[in-house]
Amino acid sequence: MAENKRDYYEVLGVSKGASDSEIKSAYRKLAKKYHPDANPGDKEAEVKFKEASEAYAVLSDPEKRSKYDQFGHAAFENGGGGGGFDFSGMDMGDIFGDIFGGAFGDFFGGGSRRNPNAPRQGANVRAGLRITFEEAVFGCEKELTLNLKDECKTCKGTGAKPGTSPVTCSKCGGSGQVVFQQQSLFGVVRNVQACPDCRGTGKIIKDKCPDCHGAGYITNRKTISVSVPAGIDDGQSIRIREKGEPGVNGGGRGDLLVEISVSRHPIFQRDGYDIYSTAPISYTRAVLGGDIRISTVDGDVLYNVKPGTQTDTRVRLRGKGVPSLRNKDVRGDHYVTLVVQVPTSLTSEQKDLLKKLDATFPDPTGGAGANGSSEPPKGKKKKFSEKLNDLFE
Repeated sequence: MAENKRDYYEVLGVSKGASDSEIKSAYRKLAKKYHPDANPGDKEAEVKFKEASEAYAVLSDPEKRSKYDQFGHAAFENGGGGGGFDFSGMDMGDIFGDIFGGAFGDFFGGGSRRNPNAPRQGANVRAGLRITFEEAVFGCEKELTLNLKDECKTCKGTGAKPGTSPVTCSKCGGSGQVVFQQQSLFGVVRNVQACPDCRGTGKIIKDKCPDCHGAGYITNRKTISVSVPAGIDDGQSIRIREKGEPGVNGGGRGDLLVEISVSRHPIFQRDGYDIYSTAPISYTRAVLGGDIRISTVDGDVLYNVKPGTQTDTRVRLRGKGVPSLRNKDVRGDHYVTLVVQVPTSLTSEQKDLLKKLDATFPDPTGGAGANGSSEPPKGKKKKFSEKLNDLFE
């Protein structure tokens, strides 16, 4: 039997000199990967999970590890190393609490029982808020209306009718938990769950408060002020302290988490703290150069286009982007792609002028111009360009 088993160190993927923390970390990864609940119906994963758990049970225990290092698998052949391996001495609560959020804290008998009467912080509340592109850039103040729970003033949060008190749950004895044993692939294991009668509170309310009907809280419609910081991006959240659900047994309120949705802008696009857009320029402005107006989040700005500017030329407007969340005085840049607008509908006069202008330039293919000659007429270029600019601007 022992000769068919893999070496425990090999199973966990650690060296023989591995520390306790390295062994624990290695097992945590394997347990998360192969746990049966994460791989329903996968027999191979079930076998690997059992193999890793057996290896961890030995190597995490100093005495068992010492015996294993000395005798190998033979050290446990007569007392637990085989198919009925003993997990009773293992504290797996922290392992499975990390992986499954505490649901398996006592699956192997480990973990500690919480006190149902201890103060507990209330749950966080999530809400969504939609803002405009400009509001995300410069920040704003918004109001959010939603339903929030408050402690019932009649019963002071106990849920019991005034003059009465909750009684100790007879099923769990006030612990809030029930323990039972069941057969699993590891043998018989203890399982701990919240008491179904008191729902983990340890108390039963016989006479319920007439106002909250035993809940201990009342739901009210409230308006919350939300300060949206400059530079916030789509999908980010704002945490508002102590605006969530009320706590239990004197615990503090939870928080309100407001997720921001930024509406699309018809012109601007954002990437980090930079803004991108396109700006049309006329054919003659691209040829001759000159000032154009470019829209930014700060309003229109004048930009001087260089003569001979080609379409898809990108220009950079420094400091016209989105403010940093950490420092609103530090801003990204605005990148503008210039798109030359080629006229599609021309008058006869415009066509004639373009033909004459075309004749003043050599054909890039090496052929003749519109006038049948590769030589431009002298003394005409300035006059044509001025007339074209007047016609197309």
